[in-house]
Amino acid sequence: MSEHVSSLKLYIGIWITLLIGTVLTVVVAKIPLGPFNAVVALSIATIKATLVVLFFMHVKYTHEKLTRVVIISALCWLAILLALSMADYATRLW
Repeated sequence: MSEHVSSLKLYIGIWITLLIGTVLTVVVAKIPLGPFNAVVALSIATIKATLVVLFFMHVKYTHEKLTRVVIISALCWLAILLALSMADYATRLW
C-alpha cells in the first residue's frame, strides 16, 4: 500500500481556508438573518468539517470502498440530523 504525501503548501492553504471560515462564521453571526442564522452557521461548519476529514484525515486519497461507504453514510446521517433540527427549530413558538 503506497501512502500519499501532501505538500506543505496544500496544508497551509487548507488551514487558511479554515481560518477564513471561522472569521466568516463570526461575521455572519453578527448579521441578523432571523431563523437562517443557524442554517448559515451549520453550513459553514459542515464545509469546514468536510475539509478536515478530506485532507487532514487523508480520506480524499483512499481507494477503499468501505471508506467511501462510511463517508457517504455519515453525510446522509448529517443531512437527516440537520433537516430534523431545522424542522424543530422552525416550528418552535418562541
